[in-house]
Amino acid sequence: MNRSPLESHARGNMKPILLKLFSPILNLLESPDDNSEYIYSPAHRKVLVLMGVLFLGLASVGGYFAIQFDIMASLLPTFLFGALGLVCLIIASLGSDRAVSKLWRNRG
Repeated sequence: MNRSPLESHARGNMKPILLKLFSPILNLLESPDDNSEYIYSPAHRKVLVLMGVLFLGLASVGGYFAIQFDIMASLLPTFLFGALGLVCLIIASLGSDRAVSKLWRNRG
């Protein structure tokens, strides 16, 4: 049975595409700069996801109120919080253990 490329992507093969798309962000944190050991805990990744969700929530509320009350000066912090939330979620979901550890600056 031949599958189209769209069907194969819909079946869970999106991770390599997302890794390639976000490689500029991930390469900054995944490259071993001094070949040192790193300390990783699964709780670090969970906290990173929580931080990403909180920053995206803050950006959403800020964007809503910026548009509702016509305060365009608050769109810059809204954009920054949204970008920070996305970066947190990208690193938490696609990053290696070294990337998460390096983000927390945990080295052995």
